[in-house]
Amino acid sequence: MATIAPMRVDIERLKADVLALGEIGRDPDDRGVYRMAFTEADMRGRHWIMDRTAEAGIPASMDGAGNVHARIGPDVGPAVVMGSHTDTVPRAGMLDGALGVLCGLECLRVMNEAGVVPSRGIELISFSDEEGRFGGMLGSEAMCGFLTPESLHLVGQDGVLLADEMRARGMDPIGLLDARRPARDIDAYFELHIEQGPVLARAGVPVGVVDEITGLFKWAVRLRGEANHAGTTPMDMRRDAFQGLAEFANGVEALLARAGGSRSRATIGRAEILPGAANTVPGEVLFTLDVRDTDPATLEALAHAAREDLATIARHRGLTLDLEVQSEIAPEACDPALVALVAAAADEVGAPTLVMPSGAAHDAQILARIAPVAMIFVPSRDGQSHAPSEWTDWGDIEMGANVLLGAVMRRAGVTA
Repeated sequence: MATIAPMRVDIERLKADVLALGEIGRDPDDRGVYRMAFTEADMRGRHWIMDRTAEAGIPASMDGAGNVHARIGPDVGPAVVMGSHTDTVPRAGMLDGALGVLCGLECLRVMNEAGVVPSRGIELISFSDEEGRFGGMLGSEAMCGFLTPESLHLVGQDGVLLADEMRARGMDPIGLLDARRPARDIDAYFELHIEQGPVLARAGVPVGVVDEITGLFKWAVRLRGEANHAGTTPMDMRRDAFQGLAEFANGVEALLARAGGSRSRATIGRAEILPGAANTVPGEVLFTLDVRDTDPATLEALAHAAREDLATIARHRGLTLDLEVQSEIAPEACDPALVALVAAAADEVGAPTLVMPSGAAHDAQILARIAPVAMIFVPSRDGQSHAPSEWTDWGDIEMGANVLLGAVMRRAGVTA
């Protein structure tokens, strides 16, 4: 085990990285960042990361799924991995995902400059398409071996074929399958991320230690009734599809209280009323239901209760119900030993912490299926994320990056 002087990140260098990467894909009018997966701006961002590692004397490469890898220490054997993503949603802020990659890059640079020769490799991975243009967490699923040849035919939310977009960037779609790495390659995975919620900022705590990552199910729901004249159809003779949605939406909080727990969340984020005329009783509604919890049994209970409520409302109002499961992600627990390492690293730099769940899905959730994982949160000012207003104070970023550095060093057998 090597012993070195205490190390800390260079916050000024990290600031410069955040601001520079934040300009790649930025729209000059709305000031949002547009680095959606496999767009030209996304690939420029990936090559920018590779250029920064090359400047630091750290070799980097891109695999067939577009994941960028950089590593110090032994080239073979299990690695302690840091990671996140640099792709964005449309009109994003500059921190979501990117901050974790840049903090990992800074940790590699600090250790490399100090001459650290770890007993096991320490690796940074910037995963592709975490944000879901082609389904979500595509890069980490490719690396973990969860994609199949069918995945090569994915169609994005904008109707673009994944294979076409990859070819347009000079990539062979079959590379998605070639990106697989065996589980034995990953000793542990650490991901730093902005919280994307208000809990840390409200509590005035700079570092969140994640103990569980939420699971979720997302449904597309259709209720069909009968469109009819708004003036001539008596209220007791209507098959009003919107009233079915309204009744269900009004009961969501009771549904959570009955079948959920303190970490349960449910959201109807999109709804469409058809035919959509002011003087017509709605004959059809389409809406989404997003439900999350960190406990698998609770998530299953919520799904059962939601189906029952929808079916009961449909029968009562004379509606037909169609339900499509759009996605299901199992909850994952962070590894207790790694959680303890993060807490110890926070104590070492004097960072107050709050143990908390992640209410959003992350690449760590995919890596957790093959390796122990831990997550570090830093506050999101006013809980803002996925918007140009997204921000984290530099002091909190510095604290979180130093916690990441300390935890990774401990796991890799390097003591400061």
